[in-house]
Amino acid sequence: MTVPYKKRLAALSAVVVMGGVFTAHTLYKTGKEPTGDRLAQIQKSPQWKGSEFVNIVSMNETTEQMERIKALFFDNAYIRTPIEPVNVQQRRGSEFAEFPASGLRITWLGHSTSMIEIDGVRILTDPVWGKRASPVPFIGPRRFYEPPLKLSELPDIDAVIISHDHYDHLDYETVKQLLNRDITWVVPLGLGAYLESWGVKPEGIVELDWWGETSINEVKFTATPARHYSGRLSRSNQTLWAGLAINGPEHAVFFSGDTGMQSDFGEIGEKLGPFDFTMMDTGSYSGMWSDTHLGPEQAVIAHKLLRGKYFLPVHWAGFNMAPHGWTEPVERSIAAASQYDVTITTPRPGESIGLENAEQTTRWWPDQSWRDAREEPVWSSGVEDTLAPFRVR
Repeated sequence: MTVPYKKRLAALSAVVVMGGVFTAHTLYKTGKEPTGDRLAQIQKSPQWKGSEFVNIVSMNETTEQMERIKALFFDNAYIRTPIEPVNVQQRRGSEFAEFPASGLRITWLGHSTSMIEIDGVRILTDPVWGKRASPVPFIGPRRFYEPPLKLSELPDIDAVIISHDHYDHLDYETVKQLLNRDITWVVPLGLGAYLESWGVKPEGIVELDWWGETSINEVKFTATPARHYSGRLSRSNQTLWAGLAINGPEHAVFFSGDTGMQSDFGEIGEKLGPFDFTMMDTGSYSGMWSDTHLGPEQAVIAHKLLRGKYFLPVHWAGFNMAPHGWTEPVERSIAAASQYDVTITTPRPGESIGLENAEQTTRWWPDQSWRDAREEPVWSSGVEDTLAPFRVR
């Protein structure tokens, strides 16, 4: 009996050790809590209320957790991921050897990841090259297709902007692969400690509160209010969430990050607009959490408040993260753009657009069933005055 017992004990010990290592690695990927000057900066923020960051307009989402889980597992399951390979445009780094002659080019790489080239500065938004939007490699939303541009093919990048710390926007493995590049990381309050603990040099990190700004060459970055939340594993609302306005000498782009509807879009448009393109949170919505994601109709309304010229829907066609069909965000965006007289551009993943070709995009996704705004309404609470001029149509 002695030998089998020792073997079982050794096997159990190995499992415990491996579990401990795995847990430690997962916690490491979660990010380090801020201390010292970084913590002091957080505590001075008007958005910090004692123990966490809060929204200007509080969220009023009362759906039971079990109802959400049921919807995420079962609703529209057969149309939430692509059946056929997605029509991706594969790219090579050599295609970006020179900046565009027009001064502005956006290459959408899927979900919220894009490469923006604006007035001589090249920027990545929420770069996620990982296979899953998850802290672990074997569970969680899996990406629909391989990235259209390999990380090894990336041209020189001047800045990375991160909107918030959720796993589909801040990817540890991607950050690690960008460490050897000379990049300025522009992030909301609290994320600097994460990046520094992962190896990013402190002098390469700029943390911004809402309305805070920094510049690279002649391009200004302004963190703008958003209505969302943050958290990796059990750490909730300890880091800030934000949109980013990018204003160059000749061009301007707005990136919403994740957000519900808010009255601040009008103020952002007045102070920092007009924008050549708005890149708006269009997918991962539900009536059960309508205060934390815009959904297509509110994204188009926000675009108008921001004084945008071309509306570019993002945060869709990347991961299965909500109970809607994977093509529904763009279908509803097109319908809403028509209703509100907005010019929409719909590049496929990997495709580049600029002012010269923004109106030439085509329908590259398959024709499948989808619910319209009457079947699955997504209207945020607490912003009735902002929405009133638009909802009467």
